[in-house]
Amino acid sequence: MNSLTSVTLEVDDVDAASRFYTAAFDLGPQVRLRASTAPTSGFRGFTLSITVPQPADVDSFVDSALRAGATQLKPAAKSLWGYGGVVQAPDGTVWQLATSAKKGSGAATRTVESLVLLLGVEDVRASKQFYTEQGLKVGKSFGGKYAEFAPQDADAVSLALYKRRGLAKVAGVDAEGSGAHRVVLHGHSGEFTDPDGFVWTTSPAPAPGTHS
Repeated sequence: MNSLTSVTLEVDDVDAASRFYTAAFDLGPQVRLRASTAPTSGFRGFTLSITVPQPADVDSFVDSALRAGATQLKPAAKSLWGYGGVVQAPDGTVWQLATSAKKGSGAATRTVESLVLLLGVEDVRASKQFYTEQGLKVGKSFGGKYAEFAPQDADAVSLALYKRRGLAKVAGVDAEGSGAHRVVLHGHSGEFTDPDGFVWTTSPAPAPGTHS
């Protein structure tokens, strides 16, 4: 079974991005960095989501990201599904910080329960079918609106599909965008490009993670 093991963010300045991610999230090798000057504008068609145990952890990660230079897109707040906020890193990547818990249970521990890559796609059903043909196993699916794949490894990055405009709305950004996605996905089998232009490779990312 295929699975998403890590992602590489393509950034203008690797050193600056590494300093930001170390200070903001300190995620380690699941998120790697490499330099790129590929043209990109507007929404890049994806977000990364850090899920945590409780609201205090959301607040802690949002605060550290803002101190490190992120821009707030949505302030942390309660919702029907839990509690969360959205920030944009200086390199342009949109990050969601979220928990399903609506009430706190103590001080923040900055525990990361999972890292989720959400791809904004034009046709969820078609993309889901494509990914199942690449060896990914569907974990959850809600018609043509959302699909989530089961990670093969405990420390793998979770992958989910969302309608592009719906994901942009959740992120608090305009859905329009063009140029490079500025992200490369790493899995267990083969190199391919999905229907929305997201590139997968089995090759090791050329740069170390956020501790580069």
